[in-house]
Amino acid sequence: MEDIQRPWAALWALVIGFFMILIDTTIVSVANPAIMRGIGADINEVIWVTSAYLLAYVVPLLITGRLGDRFGPKNIYLIGLVLFTLASLWCGLSGNITSLIAARVAQGLGAGLMTPQTMAVITRIFPPERRGTAMSIWGSTAGVAMLVGPILGGLLVDGFGWEWVFFINIPVGVVGFVLAWRRVPRLATHSHRFDWLGVILSGLGMFLIVFGIQEGQTYSWGEISGPITVWGLIAAGVVVMAVFVLWQWRNKAEPLVPLGLFRDRNFTLSNLGISTVGFAVTSFGLPTIFYYQLVRGMTPTQSALMMIPMAVLSGGLAPVAGRFVDRGHAKVMNIGGMLLFVVSLVLYYVLLTPDQPIWVLLIPGAVLGIANAGLWGPLATLATRSLPPHLAGAGSGIYNTTRQIGAVLGSAAIAALMQARLAAELPARPGGASQSTAALASGPLPPFIQAPFTTAMAQSVLLPAAVLVIGLVVAFFYVKPAAAPEPGAGARDTVADSRR
Repeated sequence: MEDIQRPWAALWALVIGFFMILIDTTIVSVANPAIMRGIGADINEVIWVTSAYLLAYVVPLLITGRLGDRFGPKNIYLIGLVLFTLASLWCGLSGNITSLIAARVAQGLGAGLMTPQTMAVITRIFPPERRGTAMSIWGSTAGVAMLVGPILGGLLVDGFGWEWVFFINIPVGVVGFVLAWRRVPRLATHSHRFDWLGVILSGLGMFLIVFGIQEGQTYSWGEISGPITVWGLIAAGVVVMAVFVLWQWRNKAEPLVPLGLFRDRNFTLSNLGISTVGFAVTSFGLPTIFYYQLVRGMTPTQSALMMIPMAVLSGGLAPVAGRFVDRGHAKVMNIGGMLLFVVSLVLYYVLLTPDQPIWVLLIPGAVLGIANAGLWGPLATLATRSLPPHLAGAGSGIYNTTRQIGAVLGSAAIAALMQARLAAELPARPGGASQSTAALASGPLPPFIQAPFTTAMAQSVLLPAAVLVIGLVVAFFYVKPAAAPEPGAGARDTVADSRR
């Protein structure tokens, strides 16, 4: 066995693939109208282009984290990257909605294979005293990707066509594969007994819950088919997940989710914290984008460019934040990040008016960019600091699952709240009927609707702010991490460098 000589090269190789798969959670939203026109799909069909990806991404995360422990995180990462890249080509070549949705399922499965491995590799190749900087870069990648996705999507759709939101992944995937093959070390595997009953229960339970949440608005939170309802699916998923947890507790051999991880206070609290961040990041953008396009008359690209201060500050501050985390200030950083995120959303609530100077609306975005430096990296560091190497994949799978569940909840909740606030604020049509949000989205709003529409969007932004308050309260209860498994456990796990 030999020491890992270039962990930073491995980190940057992983960041390329991680950035790509996270961008695909948001980039397609800007392309949806063009996809509808290009392949003749209706609104319900095109919603599945995003829903299928999210479902296929989040459902297997618990399983794929464990696969990395068993077969090696590098191997699983490369398999996922190949699948994701080939599926991106399939997406761009799709001539009908059925083919595109199937390709997005394959993309999501590839992303689900890759994500836990990135975090697990970082946990194992960086010693605890340097892991904060590494995790801050990894975490900042998540924050920047979710903000850059709409910007890049708008530019590609306006300049080249909707297919290019998928084709752009092909050269990035090839470069990412070569770099990961050469730079990411081949780490030791751990002989696990695979918990097949846990796999089935977790996969089924996650699918039922995520499908119900993701598609609840589509079915007005009511009947899907016959006796099957949205709430029935969610309830069934909760029951299955309860059975899964009971099985994990009773399984003394090799559970899929080692419940002992939750004895670590920081790991448990970090999972709660990242779920609130995932909720807020996913949900706050929808009402602001609607405001920019329907009230201020911006194009998709112009509205997405309003996020540039967030992306630039978030990425630029990541290394600085990492150094503070390495010095033991992850808790303080996270408190500050949560607080600033809440402040930025309150600023949006106050500043969103029909005639507000556009440059003023860059201010809350800049505050959010600073907040990001205290969110992703510090939370990931707090979650993984004390993880033993042989459970790095399992812990990473749990952490990324809670982040994605928060994002799905945020997407569903903000859509429901926007509908409710629009119904309350907009003037009724002749005869007393409420305004149709589908009709509102067909073009710029007439002046008499702009003020109440803006009020509804501003009120909606308070929902992610309220959820983040939970994350802020949680941040005060972190404890100083215990000494991580020593020493250089990641280095000693190395059995061969990938270049051999």
